[in-house]
Amino acid sequence: MAMGFPIRHRIAMVTLIVSLTRRQLLYSLCLVALTLSSCALQPRALREDQRPVVPAGWSEKTTDAESTDGKTSPRVTMPVAADALQGWWARFDDPLLSQLVEQSLRFNTSVKRARASLEKSRALRDVSAAALWPSLGVSASAGPSKTGSNPRINTYNAGFDASWELDIFGVNRSALNASNADALASASTLGNIQIAVAAEVALSYIALRNAQARLAIALSNLASQQDTLQITRWRLEAGLVSSLEAEQARAAAAQTSALIPALQTTIEQTQHAIAVLVGQPPATLSSLLSPIQPMPQAPDTLALSLPAETLRQRPDVRAAEHQIHAAQARVSQASAARLPDFSLSGSLGLTATRIASVSSGSTLISTLIAVVSAPLFDGGGLRAQVRVQEAALDEALFAYQATVLAALTDVEDALTALRGDRERFVRLQQAADAASNAALMARQRFSSGLVDFQVVLETQRTQLTTQDTLAITRADVSADHVRLYKALGGGWLPDSEISLAARERGSSQPQTP
Repeated sequence: MAMGFPIRHRIAMVTLIVSLTRRQLLYSLCLVALTLSSCALQPRALREDQRPVVPAGWSEKTTDAESTDGKTSPRVTMPVAADALQGWWARFDDPLLSQLVEQSLRFNTSVKRARASLEKSRALRDVSAAALWPSLGVSASAGPSKTGSNPRINTYNAGFDASWELDIFGVNRSALNASNADALASASTLGNIQIAVAAEVALSYIALRNAQARLAIALSNLASQQDTLQITRWRLEAGLVSSLEAEQARAAAAQTSALIPALQTTIEQTQHAIAVLVGQPPATLSSLLSPIQPMPQAPDTLALSLPAETLRQRPDVRAAEHQIHAAQARVSQASAARLPDFSLSGSLGLTATRIASVSSGSTLISTLIAVVSAPLFDGGGLRAQVRVQEAALDEALFAYQATVLAALTDVEDALTALRGDRERFVRLQQAADAASNAALMARQRFSSGLVDFQVVLETQRTQLTTQDTLAITRADVSADHVRLYKALGGGWLPDSEISLAARERGSSQPQTP
C-alpha cells in the first residue's frame, strides 16, 4: 500500500504538513504514521511457481518381503502425525538410549551454541521492534553564562526530550519483519541441530552395541577354534594328521584372536564419542556403557508421513523458508529507504538562575520540530542496494528448493536402505543358522576321524563370517530406522524449546545418566 503512493500524492502530503500549525502538525503526523505503518510490506507467502514439486507419495513401495521359510518381513505403514516422531528414540525400548539422547539435547555443546544463537536473534528482533516506538529521555544541566557586559550568572536547566521516526513507508517495519524471520530461522536451525545430535547419539550407541556383539561372536568362535586346535594336536601326536593341519588350525585361531583388540579399541572409542555427545569428558561413561546390552531395535511397523508432511515437519526446510521471508523483508526495507523520512522531535524543560527556583520560579521552554528528509543524489547507491537484496532473495529461493530436494532424497535413500537391509537380514539369519550347524557337525565328525580337517576349517570360517555379517546387518537395520526418523524430521521439539532453554539457564552442568 505505502510503496504504491504516486509522486503527486507524496508532494501534496508534504505541502499539507508544512501549512499546518504545531498542534495540527502533531495530530496529523501521528494519524498518518499509524495509518501507513500498518500498510508496510509484510513477508509474502511463496508463490506456487517458487515451490518445488513435491510427489504425492514415496517411490519406495512398502510391500512385504517373502522369506524362504514362508514368513514375511514386517511392512512399513503410513501416515503418522508429526508430533509422534518427536521422541522416536523411545520406540527402541532401550531406557539407556533414551536417557543418553535426552541428556544430549540438554548438554551437547552444539545444541547450547544454537540456543545462544537463538537468544541473540530474538534480542536483535527486539532491537528492531524498539525502533518503531518513540524515544524519551531526561536531561539536566548547570553552568555559568555571560552575555556582553552583563554580570556572569548561573543557569540551571531540567527537562525531557522526545523523538519519533514515523516510519510512514515501512523502513523500520520491514527491518522488524526481517529480524523476526531471522529469529524463526534460528529456532528452526536449533531444531535441525537437535535432530542431528539425537541421531548421532543413537547411531553411536548402536555402533557400540554392534561392536560388543561382534566381540562376543569373535570370542565364541575363538573358543571353538582353540578346541579344534587342541583336537588337532592330539591327532598329530597320534599320527592321524600331519603338521600342516595343526598349523592351519593354529593360524585360524590366531587370525580370529587378532580381531579382538580392534573390536575392543572400537568399543572404547565409541564410548568416548557418546560421552562427548552428551557434553561430558570422554572417559566419563565407560563404566555405564561397558556392560553388554542387546542391540536396540525399532518396532516391526514403522510409521511414515507423506512427502508434503515431511517437508512441513523438517526444521531445515522451515529455516530455508524463513530465510526467504527475511530476504523479502529486506527488499522492502531497501526500497523504502529510497523514499522520504518523517520524524518528530520535541523537548519540554525548565530553566532558572537558582537551583532552588527550578520547581517554582523557573521559565517553561517547549519545542516541537517536524523533519522531512529525502535522498536527492547518492550516485545510485540506494538503487544498487535494492538490487543486492533482490539477488539475496533469489539466492534464498534457490537454497530453499535445494533443501527440499535434499529432504526428499534423504527419505527415499533411507527407505531404500531399510528395505534392502531387512531383506538381507532375513537371509543372513538363515545362513548363520546353517553355518553354525555345519561347523558343529564338522567338528564332531573330525574328532571321530570321519571328515578331513579342511572341512572343519572351512565351516568354522563360514560360521565366523556369517555370524559377524549378521551382527553388522542387524545394526544396519537399527541404524536405518534412526536415519529414517532423522530424514522425516523426528527429534525436533519446537513447542518446548523456550521452556527448555529457560530450564538450562538454571542447570548448566551435565549429570551422569
